Amino acid sequence: MSQLKFAIVGAGIMGTNHARIARSLPDVDVTFVVDTDIERAERLAATCGAKATTELGDVVADCAVIASPSSQHVEHALELVARGIHLLVEKPIATSVDDAIRLVDAADAAGVLLQVGHVERFNPAILELDRLSEGIVHLEAARISPYSSRVEVGVVLDLMIHDLDIVASLAGGKPTGVHATARRTRSATEDLVSALIEFDNGVSAALTASRIGQNKIRTLSLTRETDFVSVDLLRQDVTINRVDHSEYLSDEGTRYRQTGVVEVPFLEHRGEPLYLELSHFVQSVQNGTTPRVSGIDGLRALELAMQVRVAAGL
Repeated sequence: MSQLKFAIVGAGIMGTNHARIARSLPDVDVTFVVDTDIERAERLAATCGAKATTELGDVVADCAVIASPSSQHVEHALELVARGIHLLVEKPIATSVDDAIRLVDAADAAGVLLQVGHVERFNPAILELDRLSEGIVHLEAARISPYSSRVEVGVVLDLMIHDLDIVASLAGGKPTGVHATARRTRSATEDLVSALIEFDNGVSAALTASRIGQNKIRTLSLTRETDFVSVDLLRQDVTINRVDHSEYLSDEGTRYRQTGVVEVPFLEHRGEPLYLELSHFVQSVQNGTTPRVSGIDGLRALELAMQVRVAAGL
């Protein structure tokens, strides 16, 4: 099978990471790097033997990664969709629901594959949850980071949207209630948000996202009918706790014994999530299959993020 010609749109941090991964894939040839800053585009293009340009119209490719600023995702994506180029669009898919719908509809009409870059869905620990999604009662997610001034959007669209996507995919129902609070401490947009979401199948979820922490935390837990699942996305590990016996050892109730089982499953898909994501995109294009995180999934996550922002008064 011939190599897929790839374009990287946006030569910033995420574009650089995508280029690093893309040039390591045997079925990919990075042919163009696009950025408004030609010098930055040339620096990145030089690392993968590609041409640098400031114009999307110059691009000749089978596929493209849209890693430009979030506010430009839809503009850039629509231009490439019209030319039949398959797309991996970094999250968020758009900065408004209406724009996201336009893009999803355009890709569908053009027969173009559209994947959204919710990279945590390719974290080996999250991939393991595919087999643990039955009997979920409640989910809790925490995503904490130190402050960064480089981000152009608030913490909901920057950080929490990852967990909103994960929670929505695991909960399996439609959200019926969203409650949230937000705090601004260091920027014009929200820096910390806590949200509680209720789904029509009885599942609930509590999420916290902050970019004013002092360390990096990425955790998820699942309360299930039969056990409790803890996930550390940074360490890429999953722990399943299950109590199998408990009893009081005295009539006064002062002595108590509880026994249980702790299971640490072997994760089959070890690796860098971004590598797994981009490899999956390539396979989806080659095989003509629906990607794990489709445009519809990206739209769903954005809709939920906007509901959180409204509930928080943002």
